[in-house]
Order: sequence, then C-alpha cells, then structure tokens
Amino acid sequence: MTDKKSTNLTAWTVTSAGIGINLALGVLYAWGMFRDSILTHWGWSDFQAGAPYALAGLVFAFTMIPAGRLQDKFPPRIVATIGGVLVGAGMMLCAAFGNSFWAVTLGFGVLVGAGIGFGYAVVTPAAIKWFSAARTGLIAGLIVSGSALSSVIIVPVAKTLLADGAETIPAAFFYIGAGILVAVTILAQFLKNPPVGHKPAEPRKKNSAPIHGEEMRWRRMLGTRQFWFLWTMYFFSAGTGVMLIGQAMKLAKDVIPKENFAQLGFVSLILLALGNGAGRILAGHISDSLGRMRTLFLVFLFQAVALGIMIYLLSAASVPALFATITFVGFNYGACLSVFPAVSKDYFGLRNYGLNYGILFTAWGVGGAALTQLAGLFNDRTGSLTGVFITCICGFALAMAITFLTHTPHHAK
Repeated sequence: MTDKKSTNLTAWTVTSAGIGINLALGVLYAWGMFRDSILTHWGWSDFQAGAPYALAGLVFAFTMIPAGRLQDKFPPRIVATIGGVLVGAGMMLCAAFGNSFWAVTLGFGVLVGAGIGFGYAVVTPAAIKWFSAARTGLIAGLIVSGSALSSVIIVPVAKTLLADGAETIPAAFFYIGAGILVAVTILAQFLKNPPVGHKPAEPRKKNSAPIHGEEMRWRRMLGTRQFWFLWTMYFFSAGTGVMLIGQAMKLAKDVIPKENFAQLGFVSLILLALGNGAGRILAGHISDSLGRMRTLFLVFLFQAVALGIMIYLLSAASVPALFATITFVGFNYGACLSVFPAVSKDYFGLRNYGLNYGILFTAWGVGGAALTQLAGLFNDRTGSLTGVFITCICGFALAMAITFLTHTPHHAK
C-alpha cells in the first residue's frame, strides 16, 4: 500500500472512530426519555427533572477547556478513554442509588457531563488534522453528527428498558452506561494524531470559505471582539437547541393526543436526532463553500421562524406539523454544532484548537443550562413554553445582526 493510500485510510479510520465515539457519548440527547419516566414514576418537579440535564450540559462545556488542553499535549486515545470511563461510572452511579435527586444530579450532571466533554474535545481535532483546511466544515460536521444520531439508537433502547415503570429506571441507567463504557474504550484506541510535518492533500476543486486562520493562543483570542461575537451567537443558537432537546417529550405530550402518545411520543426524539445529524453534515459542507457567517445567518433566521411555528403548534395541536417542525429545529441546531468548530479553526488556528474551541464551547453549556432551566420555570409556573420561545426568538434576532459584524480577526480593524 502506498504512503498516500495508507495515510488516507488512517485519516478515515480516525474519522470513523470519532463518529463512533460521539455516537456512544450522545446519551445527553436521550435525556428526554429518562425525564419523562422520572416525572411519571418518581414524582419530581419539572425544574428538578431538568436539573441533571442542564448541569450535564454545563459541566460538559467547561470540561472542554481542560480536556482541550490535554488533547493538545497527549495522545487523543488517552483523553477519549477517560471520557468513556467517566460516562460509564456516572450512569452506574445513577443506577446504584435509584430515586435520589442528588445521586442522579451528581452521576448524570457531573460525571456524565465531564465524560462527554473529554470525549467530545478530542475527536474533532484528531480528525480535522488529517485533512485539508478546505474540508474543515465537512469533516467537523461528520464527526459531530455522531452525537446527534446517537438518539436514533439510544432512544429506542431507553424506551424498551423503561417500559415497565419506576423499577426499570435504574436498570436503564446501568445497561446504557455499561454499553457506552465498552464502546468508547475500544474506539478510543483507533484515535491518533498525524505525524509531525504531515501535509494533507488539497482537493481538486477548492472552495471560497475563509480558511486562512491566524494561529492564536487563548489569551490573545479572548482579546478579540470576534471571540465574544461568536460566543454570543453560540449561546443563543446552541442554548435553544439544548433546551428543545430536553423539552421534546413535553412538546410531544402537549400536541399528540393522549391515546396516541405511547406510540408516537418518542418519535419526536428520533426525528429531532435525524434532523440534528443531517444539519451537522450538510451545514458544515455548505459553509465550506458559502462561507461561515452567511451559513449562520440563514440558520438563525430559519430557527427563529421554526420557533414561531412551535408557538402556533402549542394551540393548533397538529401532529404532522409538529414532526416536520421538530425535525427542522434539529437541523438548525445541528448546523451550529458543525459550523462553530470550523469557525474556531478558521479564526484562531489549529495549533491551539483544542483549548481555544473548548473555551468557545462554554457558550453551549451556559446557554443550554440557562435556557433549559428557564423553560423549566415557565413550565412549572405557566404550563407553557411560549415565554421561553419568545426569549429565544429575540436572541436569534440579535445573533443575525452580529453575523454582519463578524470577520476573521486579521481582517478586523
């Protein structure tokens, strides 16, 4: 096998392993099934049922900072293996203590959140280092599609495991956690960085996206206005998506007739996951040609429109319209999860990518935690999500305006 073919095979092996790891670590997106069972059988309030999920997102995001730093210094298989062990341990802690708010909050909110952060931080940098800068959006989109599509696997499994009532909730935590631990530990061994001096082949047809990022350390990055523009846009776009994923079963219950909910309720999570995965792949690829900010502007516009439709659906109760809209919402959320990693590399370089993107990713955690808990408060006090949807629409209006002000740092005055 020639060196070129061998390198190409290694690049796609690393990419495939990264997709598989994210597929296993996407348990966060299946929380809706656990939340519904916990509300039904354990009698928690909506705010309590949202707390482990919101905390997991927050811990996930902030763990990306030290995990990103570690992946810049150590082999990616080590960091990813740590992630798998933490997620498995967290899920088993939830299983061990049953109906305990604090055990589930610690197990899922802290350990699972941290484990996802360790795994997620390493797989995208490991993959994109093997490919041309012209493919950054596409490869980042492929990698992060794994966590979105995990719901297609985990949701049906969780639905089956949770089918028999309160006593099955700990078992579902245990078996899903054990599966994640084994899968991530094995797949992590296929991750590796390219050798020093590696120069990936350029595609025959180059794109027009801004791919000539300037190498920056994190302190200098924080001193640019572009970072804070990106952080603000990421806060609203990712935060809205995280909130909607956590509330998907609530939305389905509000729209789907009670007699059909048992058969159709979990379909909302599946469609959300499919839209999420498609958005990550397609938007990443489109942004390589159309440009990152143009792509983000369209995503923000479409998500604001989708939220407006959601407000209407809360009173119209149209199941087909719900399924179509929730798929579109997932697509727009997924788009952000592939474009923002590419923007981070474009603007701040690849040398310190792990740490730099980890810092930017805190917007995902803060936005997700804030909007998830805001949704819980609206649910507990008004029984409706209308208020939080209006808040998010206003946030997207601001994000659209910011896209016109955001350019690569070395072009900024």
